[in-house]
Amino acid sequence: MVTTNNMVINTFIEVYCQLNKDNLLLLDDIYHSDIVFEDPAHKIIGLAALHQYFGTLYRNINECTFVINQAVVEDNHAFLQWTMRFSHPRLQQGKQRTLEGCTQLTIGQQRIIYHRDFFDLGAMLYEGLPVIGGVIKHIKARLGQ
Repeated sequence: MVTTNNMVINTFIEVYCQLNKDNLLLLDDIYHSDIVFEDPAHKIIGLAALHQYFGTLYRNINECTFVINQAVVEDNHAFLQWTMRFSHPRLQQGKQRTLEGCTQLTIGQQRIIYHRDFFDLGAMLYEGLPVIGGVIKHIKARLGQ
């Protein structure tokens, strides 16, 4: 049985799989006006602020695509596991990079009212920087010994 919350999450997945700099108005289809959005580097409150954040994000990157690998919906909560492919002109000379992460969502009034992303910020940013990236990769390799 497909519930309303399942439909909200299906719409969320559809939007994120096609999101780009030219269709950011799709955010209005999935987020509540009082959205709280968190990731390892930001906390954003409100749909207007989220639009501004995504606008800046997409202006500064070459590409960003998401593949949702798994979604679990229970009551008004959902957890998604995803793969993001992106390139940024200042990270590894703009080469495409891959990042794994997960998202916790809370649904309210048939919209996403809370969104929290979990991912390795070091893998996303610092490992792509000259010198620092090599040091971080070396440290991670040593920790795995």
